[in-house]
Amino acid sequence: MTTQNTFDIGGDLRVGRMGFGAMRLPVSTLHGPANDRDTGLKILRRAVELGVDHIDTAAFYYHQDGLAANEMIRAALSPYPDGLVIATKVGPYRGPDDPIPSGQLPASGLRAEVERNLRELGRDHLDLVYLRPGGLEEAGDDPIGERFEILAGLREEGLIRHLGLSHVTAAQLAEARAIAPVAAIQNRFDITRPQDAELLEICEREHIAYAPYFPLGGFGIPDDARVKAVAARHGATVPQVLLAGLLALSPVMLAIPGTGSPDHLEENMAAADLALGDDDLAALRS
Repeated sequence: MTTQNTFDIGGDLRVGRMGFGAMRLPVSTLHGPANDRDTGLKILRRAVELGVDHIDTAAFYYHQDGLAANEMIRAALSPYPDGLVIATKVGPYRGPDDPIPSGQLPASGLRAEVERNLRELGRDHLDLVYLRPGGLEEAGDDPIGERFEILAGLREEGLIRHLGLSHVTAAQLAEARAIAPVAAIQNRFDITRPQDAELLEICEREHIAYAPYFPLGGFGIPDDARVKAVAARHGATVPQVLLAGLLALSPVMLAIPGTGSPDHLEENMAAADLALGDDDLAALRS
């Protein structure tokens, strides 16, 4: 893997820029049935075989029937191969009957959530932990310092290696960086809605990883004529162009597409080898 296809999170965790998101392992749709556990384990093992060394997860990625992403990751991959980076998120609260998180943990609950991730994953430390304030609405500028200070303290204890932020504004990033280094940002972004350009520019300038959630559009693949045209020109699929477009857009961009389908995993990983030219990128921005 060349340095063009890798990024050093926090300056010392080198990962391939095409990773894997675990959100869809337990369930593929918001209100759908649980996925097949054995298929999920095979997907995780195959992802690592294909070169994935960056997996994004969370303790609140689970189906109400009990299937949980963290448990699947541990069952499939532990003892973990050298160099595998596992990132997780804390902050959102999800009740037992909630299909998605419905609130925020109090600051006092963040340590327990970090310890829950450690326990579920079978790790003695977490490589990267994102603090995610707020819900699905647009990110606001509510102060996050008190909550981030708790994670910074856990970093000092050695339970966390690097800290990140998810679903935040530039002002919140500045607030957090005054407390401790921020190694990664995870905001919503795909090449059909590049609405977070300001924060991406900051990440490029400060060498902060940018690993967008919903890199394939979120709740359904975007029906975008520009993407379809580029895909047709390269004999590629729309998801592959969406992913390759992200990687071509910025050297700090990390793609973490998730899936519960072995075929989609193969398709997504192949996007890392899809080289888009300047004319392609210009067409996608038009």
